[in-house]
Amino acid sequence: MPLANPSILYIHGLNSSPASLKASQLLCAMTRLGLAANLRVPALHHHPRQAIAQLDALIGELGRPVLVGSSLGGYYATHLAERHALRALLINPAVRPHQLFEGHLGPQQNFYSDETWELTADHVTALAELEVPPPQDPARYQVWLQTADETLDYRHAQAYYRACALRIQAGGDHGFQGFAEHLPMLFAFAGIDAQLWRDIDFSDL
Repeated sequence: MPLANPSILYIHGLNSSPASLKASQLLCAMTRLGLAANLRVPALHHHPRQAIAQLDALIGELGRPVLVGSSLGGYYATHLAERHALRALLINPAVRPHQLFEGHLGPQQNFYSDETWELTADHVTALAELEVPPPQDPARYQVWLQTADETLDYRHAQAYYRACALRIQAGGDHGFQGFAEHLPMLFAFAGIDAQLWRDIDFSDL
């Protein structure tokens, strides 16, 4: 495993999993580059405190991974990037998610595993505990937003991450359409050797 190539820690969103489309495409791409061992895609616990404990353990294992966080995973990634001074690429990230759950407490189901669980006030409290001030170091962040996100208003992330490098694409959806085609930008941001990926077409993933 080339020492020059960093590890990537992918952080999925609420009720998602390592089987999500973006996580699967990233794993396929890293495998194609011969860097599957550099990627971790954990199945996160639904409770924020336990999820953060999982992620902290993986950061300890990997050293200084580049964080890639989607939706609620973007919120987790921001907290961890600020606490550990890591780089983070955020995809349609949630901003202040603890303010979004009013009227939505109760039974939940994971879209992929069919696991059922109860969203409680303690989940919301735990999410609030993770909030950090807006990042001020644009060099450590890249934020990808699509304006037709049907779950989150992209303008909240645009305002919160205004000091960071923003890539705002018209249209799309919450899952971020065209993610595979954007993988070269992800690899460039992560610092992966361009000789490994610059001649590869990832659109077939």
